[in-house]
Formats: sequence, C-alpha cells, structure tokens
Amino acid sequence: MTKTTITLYTRNRCSLCDKAKTALEELQQEWNFSLEEIDIETSDDLTERYGLMIPVVYLDGEEVGFGFVDKFDISNRLQEKSYSK
Repeated sequence: MTKTTITLYTRNRCSLCDKAKTALEELQQEWNFSLEEIDIETSDDLTERYGLMIPVVYLDGEEVGFGFVDKFDISNRLQEKSYSK
C-alpha cells in the first residue's frame, strides 16, 4: 500500500499559503500522509496555472482545495480515502 501524498502549491509571502501549511501539518498528527510543498514561483508554467488560485491542495493527484483551505474538508477527504482502500 502506498502512502498518501498531499501536495501543497504555494508561493512566498502568501498568508493563505502559510495558514494552509499549518492546517496540513496539524492534520499530519492525525493522518499518515506525506506533505510535499511546491513553490509555484520556481516554474513559469506553475505560476501561470496556479497564480490566482494559491494555495492549491492535491490529495494523491486530485485537486481537493484552493484559496482558503478548510482543514475539516481535507480531513473528510482523507477519511474517505482511507475507507476506499
């Protein structure tokens, strides 16, 4: 069984990104997943794709949230995923 991965697309000086990262780090205390943070400013393609949406959260490749990231919603998605295995 592969470990669940949450990918967080962010950029520097983004308060919503900081809040999303904090929420995801808190969720890591309850759920077993790896957290990958990607700075969109490292790629023109990522900046073009996510520039106005960040932060953007993907759960195993599926977009599950952007902008204001709801910790409760992400927790529900993790729970759904754990039952679907």
